[in-house]
Amino acid sequence: MVQYLWLIPLGWCLGTLGTLIGAGGGFILVPVLLLLYPHAAAETLTSISLAVVFFNALSGSWAYGRMRCIDYKSGLWFAASAVPGAILGALTTDYIPRRPFNGIFGSLMLIFAVYLLFCRIREEKPAADSSGKSPKDNPIPQKNSGPAVSYNLQYGMGLSLVVGYLSSLLGIGGGIIHVPILVRFLKFPVHVAVATSHFILAVTAFTGTMVHIAAGSFAQGGVRRTLCLAVGALIGAQFGAAMAPRVRGVWIIRGLAIALFFVGIRLLGMVF
Repeated sequence: MVQYLWLIPLGWCLGTLGTLIGAGGGFILVPVLLLLYPHAAAETLTSISLAVVFFNALSGSWAYGRMRCIDYKSGLWFAASAVPGAILGALTTDYIPRRPFNGIFGSLMLIFAVYLLFCRIREEKPAADSSGKSPKDNPIPQKNSGPAVSYNLQYGMGLSLVVGYLSSLLGIGGGIIHVPILVRFLKFPVHVAVATSHFILAVTAFTGTMVHIAAGSFAQGGVRRTLCLAVGALIGAQFGAAMAPRVRGVWIIRGLAIALFFVGIRLLGMVF
């Protein structure tokens, strides 16, 4: 166990950054693990990353919950939609050719990163929907008093299903995809999107981790490495959540775009 203690500060860094941008940190941990353990099975590294993402998201959700930033109603609906995708993603990790999939997914992430970097981000609160809400629309509670925002619940649940599958398949968690979706397509305020994404991530990462445990993916020394990384992530998540209100929403989105860019590069690098 002593030989893995150096993973605690790594987990702290992942927890801090992952919670700050609502991404969970798996997008950094997976390539790091691939470099540190070149001979380990891919499913073992994926399961380690997803388990650490769960502990990070659990700690971050607790911190964001105390700050009243989480939209629990929306989070529960989206998590319920993402869980089947997370289960399917964990079960199909070994059956889908990774090189072509990584190439396609990496290219899409690069496109999304460019879109987020160059598309103008407005800091003001979105205006209320003057056309009236339909039964499928739901208000997003604001931390401060202000107009409610409406979004299409069915559309959001469909997107969450896809996010759950991709996050579990790659072991990176879904926050790095979920936050841009919540902000850009469902018009969530940035800080509410980050906090709610973390809550969803805790549910989906736990589900994917349980599937990996049942499949025996942790059998090759994954438990000790996971515990050390998780200890650091639990502490780091508290720092990231405390920093989030002090960081402008535009910088959170820019940071997420940069993260998407590097993930896309990493995935394309695995292809070539």
